[in-house]
Amino acid sequence: MATPFANDSADGKVDIDAFLDMDFGGRKAELDDGVIFMMAGGSMEHAGVAANIIMTLGPKLRGTGCRPFGSDLAVQTGPRSIRYPDVSIFCRPHADDGDRNKLIGQPRAVFEVLSPSTMLLDERTKVPEYQALADVQDIVLIDPDTRRVRHIRRTGPHGWSDQWVETGAIQLASVGLDLLLDDLFAQD
Repeated sequence: MATPFANDSADGKVDIDAFLDMDFGGRKAELDDGVIFMMAGGSMEHAGVAANIIMTLGPKLRGTGCRPFGSDLAVQTGPRSIRYPDVSIFCRPHADDGDRNKLIGQPRAVFEVLSPSTMLLDERTKVPEYQALADVQDIVLIDPDTRRVRHIRRTGPHGWSDQWVETGAIQLASVGLDLLLDDLFAQD
């Protein structure tokens, strides 16, 4: 579960540059409208699903100009908001100047592995933030407990389809590939 992190600004808010300059001693933090939240570590199941996504996407994306990245790269979702999706697909990534090298532009697709402590944040806060990013075409929420996947796909400038998938595959039209649910939940 995320917990707020104290800061010294007069209004209690932190800007993007100050956040990116902070050292959290190896711990994960996100910035939510200028408020820093320390993130709890994930479970082995959570980490396994995130690793499966990267291992599955990597070979399929080779040669396309797109790459999957883990939760070390930030996505700026608002003027004072930074998120670290579990997995993102960036196409022709570029590093911003200076200390903002954790920001490499907008992703084409984002994946969040759900857990009981983050599910509401992921579904109610992060999904609309990701939908507001012009380059995001696919948002994938994976529930390891139910082995279901929620695929939110851009259908037009302001339109989205939203469906839960329990078997088969999801089609990531944004990068032209299918992702088998069996690959996401593989145990070996």
